[in-house]
Order: sequence, then C-alpha cells, then structure tokens
Amino acid sequence: MASIIKVDTIQDQDGNNIINENANTITIGKSGDTVQVASGAEFVGGGIQWQSDVKTSAFTAVAGEGYWINTTSGAITVTLPASASAGDRIILTDYARTWGTNNLTINQNSLNFQGFTSPNPVYNTNGQSIDLVYSGATNGWIPNSDDDVAFKNPPYDAEYLLIAGGGGGGYGNAGGGGAGGFLTNFGGTAISLTAGATYTITVGGGGAGGGSGPSTLPGTKGGDSVLSGTGISTVTAEGGGFGAAGSGGTDGGAGGSGGGGEYGGAPAGPGSGGAATAPQGNAGGAAQPSLPGTPGAYAGGGGGGAGSAGSDGAPSSGGDGGNGLANSITGSAVTYAGGGGASVDPGFPGGDGGSGGGGDGAEHSAPGRDATPGTDGLGGGGGAGINSRIAGDGGDGVVILRVATADYSGTTTGSPTVDTDGTDTILTFTSSGSYTA
Repeated sequence: MASIIKVDTIQDQDGNNIINENANTITIGKSGDTVQVASGAEFVGGGIQWQSDVKTSAFTAVAGEGYWINTTSGAITVTLPASASAGDRIILTDYARTWGTNNLTINQNSLNFQGFTSPNPVYNTNGQSIDLVYSGATNGWIPNSDDDVAFKNPPYDAEYLLIAGGGGGGYGNAGGGGAGGFLTNFGGTAISLTAGATYTITVGGGGAGGGSGPSTLPGTKGGDSVLSGTGISTVTAEGGGFGAAGSGGTDGGAGGSGGGGEYGGAPAGPGSGGAATAPQGNAGGAAQPSLPGTPGAYAGGGGGGAGSAGSDGAPSSGGDGGNGLANSITGSAVTYAGGGGASVDPGFPGGDGGSGGGGDGAEHSAPGRDATPGTDGLGGGGGAGINSRIAGDGGDGVVILRVATADYSGTTTGSPTVDTDGTDTILTFTSSGSYTA
C-alpha cells in the first residue's frame, strides 16, 4: 500500500514554495513557472462533477457539472447559466433513453447557442448525450459532442405578402387613388430566415385624400410596406399613386398602382393615368371630357389595381378603379389592392372602387354620392371627391408572414395577429413591428 505523507508545503532546492496549502486553496508553482503533468498521469476528482440526483423536472444547470436527465414522465427544460466564461462546460445525458418520446429543451437564457439566441434547441433522440462548452459571446455554447449532426438553430423558410398603402383620391374632376403595391412569394420560392435574426416590418399607411375644396387638390401617395433583415433581399411594396386634381389636365401619380388622371377643361384636355411599378400593380385610367349636350360632365380616371388597370373616365361617368388580386396566404382567399373610383360632375355616376378595398368616387348632384376611403388592411385606393363630397383617403397596407409552426419563435413586436393554418403559423401585421426568427 502506498504511503501518504501530509505536508503544508513542498519547496524547491532554493527554498521557494512550489506547492502551498493555505485556507483550503492549493497553489502549485509561482508566477512564471511551467507546471508539467507526466505522460499518462491524470487528476482524479477534477473536471466535470456528476450530480448524484437524477433530474426528472425542469432545473438550471451549473457550469462544471454533469446531469442524468430522465424524461420518462414528461418533457424537461434545462436552463443554462445566465452568464458564462469561455471554457465552461456542462454535460446532459439521457438517463432512461426516453428523449425520443419526451424531448429535452435547452433554454439558452439569453446567451448564444451555436451563434444564435433563438429558437431554443430541442433534443429528441433516445440515448443522446450533450457535452456543451462555452466559446465566448459570439457563438456562445457549442456542443463538443451531442450525438446529433443536425444544426440546432437552422435557417428556415418563410412566405410573405406585402401590400402597400393606397393612394388618396383627388378632389375636383378628379382621379381615383391607385392601390398599394402587391408583392408575394406565396406558393413560389420561399425566403430563408436566419434563426435568431430580427426582421423589420414596415406597414405603409394610406395616402390622404385631396380634401373638400374650395381648391381642387390631388391626393397623396400611399406609404411603402417593407420587409428587411439578415440574409434576405429587402422586399418593398410601393405606395399607391395619388389621384390627380387641378385645372390643367394633370396626370395621376405613379406608384405600386397608378392614380387616375383628371380633366381640366379646354384647352388643357384630359390627364393621363399614373404609371405602375411592375409587377406590383397596374396603371391608372385617363380622364375624359363630356359628350356634346352634356356640358360640364368632366370625368376623372379610376385608380389602378393589382389585378387590372383603372378605367378611363367616360363622358358621362367617372372611371372605375382597377380590381385587386386574391391571395390565400392566410388560409382563405382574400382580395387586396383595388383602385379608387373617379369623381364626376354633375349628376352622373361616380366611378366604383375596384374589388379589394378600392373606394367609390363621388358625384355631387342629386341623389349624389359621397366618396369612400380605401379599406385599411387591403391597401385600396381612395375614391375621388367633388364639390361638398370629401375625397377618400387610401387604405393602410398589410404585411403577412407564414412559417412552419415548428419553426415559429413567438418573438414579435407590433402586436401582429397570430393564426394557424394546418402546420403553419401566420403573422398579420397591420402596423409596423418585427419578427425574431
């Protein structure tokens, strides 16, 4: 049997302490020394300290400890330390080979795991053992061994629909507002979201209508809707063009869909519809003068919609707004981005708004009709006003994201509506916000 010699210090030949026990601390060597362990030797009792109690419920792990985790009775979440230093190590092992039935989730506790803060990694293979080492703030905890080659924070697919704000209708012999731009990849090529990255959503507001006089005023352009963030090309749906107004035969404003033109009387003639941004929408309609025998029935052009151009004004009626397009990203078909109808004076029908939230154009003579705004959340163009009939504002836009429910992080700002359709989760933003993947 080997002898045991108990001493407080061991000194070198010069009288320097090379091993010194003091207040439960053992110091080996002194500053500047090299401490060498002989080949084949090992320290007994150091490194990972395995915990004798088998974990059967949620707990917070401590660096330097190993844990047997038994999920026989249900899934368990392990919370990692709130702070860590490079080299900290934790081992987690499937005690009863049941993680495939009741999985183990790791709560990262705000520190990175393989470079990301979310989603929390889930281990679901029987018999796994996870040896985690903290690498520093950038990549955080990295599995030194986890019996699983799958990346625990993989990028994932998303589909989107962006509708910009509709343009406001003009006031006078005026054009309807153009619909907000319509952009989607639903049913096409998905974009790839980086786990842990934050994606910014801007929802474009509807443009203001041209008011109610006494001046003839155009509407204003709608606001852009934007999706941007790490690893994706910024997606921008352009606001709808304004409905024209004035006295010079002015043209409708360009935008996602173009606004309708206005008729300024002779010699100015009719204004043209505003141009659209391909492939987001269609052009606005042109204005038209009256027929002989119907003096003063000057009709504006309808605002363009996502599905069709705005109608030209007829000699005895305002141009209709172009129709929108249907999309089923929410799980059911909804029509978005209809153009606004134009106004007409006197006594003839104003143009109707296009399907998908376009506002109706006004007519001021009996029985008359007020202009209506574009519909919020659909990006419709506002109807044009005339005389005492106030021009309609454009409708606010919307941004919709669709991801697999298994990938959905649940981290948002801006209070989107959250719904599910089959195995997918749908986020509907009617105001600006963000989504952290």
